[in-house]
Amino acid sequence: MGQEIVNITENAKSQIQKIFSQQNPGAQTGLRLAVIGGGCSGLQYKIEFSESKEKDNIIEMGELKILIDPKSSIYLKDVILDFQDGLNGKGFVFQNPNATNTCGCGESFSV
Repeated sequence: MGQEIVNITENAKSQIQKIFSQQNPGAQTGLRLAVIGGGCSGLQYKIEFSESKEKDNIIEMGELKILIDPKSSIYLKDVILDFQDGLNGKGFVFQNPNATNTCGCGESFSV
């Protein structure tokens, strides 16, 4: 795939595709990864099924596309999206090497 904005682990890819095929969001064309203001550290991650927008960066994953708006791509550069399950699993986890501070739950960060 070359150098992508976000690195998505195999665990995360298979879980995203599983959810996408189960929920089959119809007109929704992809999974949007975004960064929005909020959370206890100032910025937080947002993940949702969405239609693509004109200036989105798109990562192809078979039938599914990962959509990232230009503003969020600045904050998501070199981030790893993983899916952790098991006894202490948290679900989708963002590992951000650019974050200077993160909250205890890992849901928000600052740069």
